[in-house]
Amino acid sequence: MDLSTTIAGVRFPSCFMNASGALCVTRDELLALGRSHAGAIVTKSMTVEPRDGNPTPRYYAFPGGSINSMGLPNLGYQAYAALIPELKEFGKPVIASVAGLCEDDFPTIAAIINAAKPDLIEVNLSCPNIPGKPQIGYDAEASERLLKRVRKVITVPMGVKLPPYFDPAHHTAMGEVIGRCGVDFLNLINSVGNGLVVDPEREAVVIKPKGGFGGLGGTIIKPVALANVRAFWKIFEGRIPIIGTGGVVHGVDAFEHLLCGASAVQIGTVLVEEGVSVFGRLETELAAQFSKKGYAKLEDCRGKLQEL
Repeated sequence: MDLSTTIAGVRFPSCFMNASGALCVTRDELLALGRSHAGAIVTKSMTVEPRDGNPTPRYYAFPGGSINSMGLPNLGYQAYAALIPELKEFGKPVIASVAGLCEDDFPTIAAIINAAKPDLIEVNLSCPNIPGKPQIGYDAEASERLLKRVRKVITVPMGVKLPPYFDPAHHTAMGEVIGRCGVDFLNLINSVGNGLVVDPEREAVVIKPKGGFGGLGGTIIKPVALANVRAFWKIFEGRIPIIGTGGVVHGVDAFEHLLCGASAVQIGTVLVEEGVSVFGRLETELAAQFSKKGYAKLEDCRGKLQEL
């Protein structure tokens, strides 16, 4: 069973990889991903300066998903630039995730990270958990300005990680921006921002930052993720590869993302809960699903979702 995939000309030995933010902050975590069954190593979204992130508790799992307000804890872009050559020795693609606390940070980081030669760079326009900072991805004009600036300094395949959109008008508007900015792949979606989980026993919120508000992940967001994957697949008629992120807990969830048009999937909540052994389980489950359906490779089902 062939679970490999190709995104922007880069071959991935497996279609499963970590979502930026899940067990990928430190060198040890990144090396563990390299040794695992993951099809790629995705770095934490990086900022100019190292960040401890928001106060704890800042992550909480509940039946059906998770809520987090991590606040971009990361080692700073220079540390990741130094790590990239070591990570590439594992022989699988390295995706560097670039963020920033202001627009000017992005090209600064992107230029240095590009020089370190990761296989792909993901520009994160959708970090929802910085107090007082809106998501750039909800501002089409700012997104276009930023993407055109970073495109000038990025020579490897460049992708964009987007927040969830809830209206077809937003899909269309961002589709037009993406079409003008030389984007090579999409990552859909980041966590669904500003959810609130309540512990009725303690009569309290479950995470400390932002009064308990945080980004939702896991099973609960899968329908939103699938809708965004499908919407952008249709806008670009399959021409821009998509990484589907959100709600992948079992192999069949990945299969649903593939049907909607994804070329690969990333996992967050279930990776945090199970650890890197989850990649082997998901591969086994997806292979079983392919076998049941009579598919031999990912391309046999990608984008083949039927409408009634």
